[in-house]
Amino acid sequence: MSKNLGIPTRDLIGYRDQYPPVVWPNEARIAVNFCINYEEGGERCVLNGDDCSEERLSDVAVNARLGRRDLNIESSYEYGSRVGYWRILKAFNERGLPATVNLVGLAGEQNPHALRAMIDAGFDLQPHGWRWIDYDTLSEAEEREHIAKSVKQVEALTGAAPLGYYAGLPSMNTRRLVVEAGSFLFDSDVYNDDLPYWSTDYPDLLLMPYSLDTNDSKFGRGEHDYQLGSEFVTYIRDSFDQLYAEGETTPKMMTIGMHARLLGRPGRIGALHQILDYMTGHDRVWICRREDIARHWLAHYADLKIGI
Repeated sequence: MSKNLGIPTRDLIGYRDQYPPVVWPNEARIAVNFCINYEEGGERCVLNGDDCSEERLSDVAVNARLGRRDLNIESSYEYGSRVGYWRILKAFNERGLPATVNLVGLAGEQNPHALRAMIDAGFDLQPHGWRWIDYDTLSEAEEREHIAKSVKQVEALTGAAPLGYYAGLPSMNTRRLVVEAGSFLFDSDVYNDDLPYWSTDYPDLLLMPYSLDTNDSKFGRGEHDYQLGSEFVTYIRDSFDQLYAEGETTPKMMTIGMHARLLGRPGRIGALHQILDYMTGHDRVWICRREDIARHWLAHYADLKIGI
């Protein structure tokens, strides 16, 4: 049995019914963060040195091909970087709204135009691994190297080290390696709350909940998930309405995950426009970057750290 089996520590209690008295900027009822997962070009492919092709999160239902390329899924991913990403970017730029980019390092390296546009739009870049792979399959040394490469990439692009990290498919070592990297304020590899919270294991590390339900990945998971853009709109709107109502007394946060190869399709992009217009039609809504939430939490809720 691994000596590290109990780390990260599980916490089944959390804030329970005693949420902290959160005050977001301008007394917003809800902080909403949109995350663009930029993965296209970083997925599994023998051209990237992998032993098989990709099979996850696209409109192409395939099994991985061992030792061979799959041109169908490669092309499906390429749609995201060639077309879909620019549609999503336009939706935010037209409204002057911020977003976060979960950046797979190799994917960004293969499309400098998209990288430049992210920075020009004022989005914050949160490393999403150097590759879009399962990090539990890598050695600790390999994962440490990937994190270091991602940090160096963001520093070169923005002039500052990234504050957040999201592996998506983390290993048992990921959170410790994020802390050891020395520059990260928060880790997004948790799905267990509607507010940030300080890590039990690493008190100076903020854990920033991400979401797989308010996420367009449900378009690419199977026949029982979203098929129509209207289904995505309905679920996002219902989630927003509930959190907005709760926010009258206990403000919360909400994350919407997006993928250019999924939400950027012509039959789905209208859903994003509807969602943005619906949210901005409400008062006391803070649409912000992930980095903004983390900085606000550090400035105002450092006293919630375990042991203080």
